[in-house]
Amino acid sequence: MTLSAASLQKLEGVHADLVKVLEKAAEQDGVAFVVTEGMRAIKRQRDLFVHGATTTMKSRHLSGHAVDLAVLIGGEISWSWPLYAQLALVMKKAAGEVGVPIEWGGDWRTFKDGPHFQLPWGAYPG
Repeated sequence: MTLSAASLQKLEGVHADLVKVLEKAAEQDGVAFVVTEGMRAIKRQRDLFVHGATTTMKSRHLSGHAVDLAVLIGGEISWSWPLYAQLALVMKKAAGEVGVPIEWGGDWRTFKDGPHFQLPWGAYPG
């Protein structure tokens, strides 16, 4: 699989290291995905916060250090949680191969966010 034109467009402004991980993950067999959101404007973040879709106004999306992905099954988006655990394995493997640390929102203790992947604050404070 390769990243679609729509996914590539949504990666505008996303940190180059995270893009490298996504490109490597797209080369892997097993889980097809699309980018649903990359860099986010403060207004969009505020709207998500007000509607309870996020718990923070300090999202890594605001600085281009996070992406949200959706798994594709037969060309259609699926929100089935086990699929996101599989995608996380692919993303973590790809990150290791390109030498870029990532965090998966599904590993968080609270507000588990299966579609969310980000560069860690410690390694990428910006």
